[in-house]
Amino acid sequence: MTLALPPTASPRSLPLRLPRVCLALSGGTIEEMLAIAESMGRDNPFLEFRLDYLKQPLSVLPKLHRFLETHQYVTAIGTCRRADNGGQFKGSLASQLEVLTKAHTAGCQIVDLELQSAVKAKAEAVARLRSRAGLILSFHDFHATRQLEETLEKMLKIPADFYKLVSTATTLSDNVTMMKFLQTRGDQQALVGLCMGEQGIISRVLSLRAGSVFTFAAPSADQATAKGQIGVRELRSIYRIEQVDAATRVFGVAGDPIGHSLSPVIMNAALRRENVNGVYLALHAKTLKDLMQCVRGIPVHGLSVTMPYKRSILGQLDNTDAHSSKIGACNTVVRGQDGKLYGFNTDIAGVVRPLEQRLAIENAKVLVLGAGGAARAAVFGLKERGAEVWVLNRTAAKAQKLARQAKAHSIKRADLRKVAFDVIINATPVGMGDTKDCPLKDQEIQARVVFDMVYDPVETHLLHVARAKGFAVIPGIEMFVQQAARQFEIWTGKPAPAGDMLRAVMVALQERAAAQKQAANQKQKP
Repeated sequence: MTLALPPTASPRSLPLRLPRVCLALSGGTIEEMLAIAESMGRDNPFLEFRLDYLKQPLSVLPKLHRFLETHQYVTAIGTCRRADNGGQFKGSLASQLEVLTKAHTAGCQIVDLELQSAVKAKAEAVARLRSRAGLILSFHDFHATRQLEETLEKMLKIPADFYKLVSTATTLSDNVTMMKFLQTRGDQQALVGLCMGEQGIISRVLSLRAGSVFTFAAPSADQATAKGQIGVRELRSIYRIEQVDAATRVFGVAGDPIGHSLSPVIMNAALRRENVNGVYLALHAKTLKDLMQCVRGIPVHGLSVTMPYKRSILGQLDNTDAHSSKIGACNTVVRGQDGKLYGFNTDIAGVVRPLEQRLAIENAKVLVLGAGGAARAAVFGLKERGAEVWVLNRTAAKAQKLARQAKAHSIKRADLRKVAFDVIINATPVGMGDTKDCPLKDQEIQARVVFDMVYDPVETHLLHVARAKGFAVIPGIEMFVQQAARQFEIWTGKPAPAGDMLRAVMVALQERAAAQKQAANQKQKP
């Protein structure tokens, strides 16, 4: 049985200017939606109610009406997307139009109708709906980013207040396509545009900069209504979405994979602290070609480069510093005023700065575990400052090659006891995510200072054993912060707020650990 709206129900007016972020609400019941709206609505007064997620959307509209009547500061969008068009509503077209019409009567100033439904409906029915409510005409491509101009031309044949085009990014370049589309057409129509998917996260932040009227966010990452939708807290606090404008410089970290990276947390904290008009994003680059098209197309002002592109990106740059050339790897790119791309390697700063605070590097005897990019930075950086360096690697030939290039020593594991080391540096990923793994046996851990480049977890087994033996320890988080601090200085010309950066990443790691623990506990429940 459908409940009737109160006879006093009357439409609410649309504000002259919409907020920049719309919080998309889903849930199995209207009570769940309204509970989120109640708790988060004051800080996020622009709400989309996904009525198609409810079993009987018409029956809950009186409750929605009561909420909106008592929360006049809320601007509400009513959406009831049909299953054929990517939503959850399995009713008829006529039923969909009835839900949207009554959602407006219940207090939603705006309703969202997908293009496919609008084309099938009678023109008079769509016009009647728009005469009562602000109308978003929407189109979603769940597979690719294509034919944006052609799709908009089809949409413009149906009068609406906002035209919403949402595509799926399968490459970083798809974001560039969406940005250029918004920049070209945003002055002519009221557009909402963004890309779904992990690779489309860029567009959810930068679409406002390109001309989108607003963007969407989720109450939290696990309550997203579309792939790649960012939690509203993250969107506001980390990416500072309210401050993003045409003058905002874009920075990012590129790699494959990249979802685990805490670089956006630490770098956006530094940009906020030093009042730099910039935003730092994670760029999931599946190919180097796609990455460079994105870097040049957006354009990106500064780039942190991680695996697997530290070596291959060298061939894409206009010039590099001596460290990048010597090490054969680049982890930092900056766009000069001339538009050219210049490469640097700040991993050396990440190794040297923390060590300098504990001992004199000159003549110190240092054991470096590994022979990859991080190890190369450590070996060359320490040799440059007069340290005696030994390289130990699982593949002896790689250790010998690196030692020969850096004029260092290679060493076999059986010979470790023959040298009294001042410093041991773990430049391998062993220990990451698992505190039981360790690159050395407990009895082999003998040095004044033990430095583990792994930063997640903060306390690896290597550091735990070293600390128990009374040795000074340097957690990988210090390297992470110091190499990032040097990147910040290269990009902005300002001293890096290293203390704020360290606090930001510590909090993020604690939150990640708590979330992992909670997830593990949930799995154990019967």
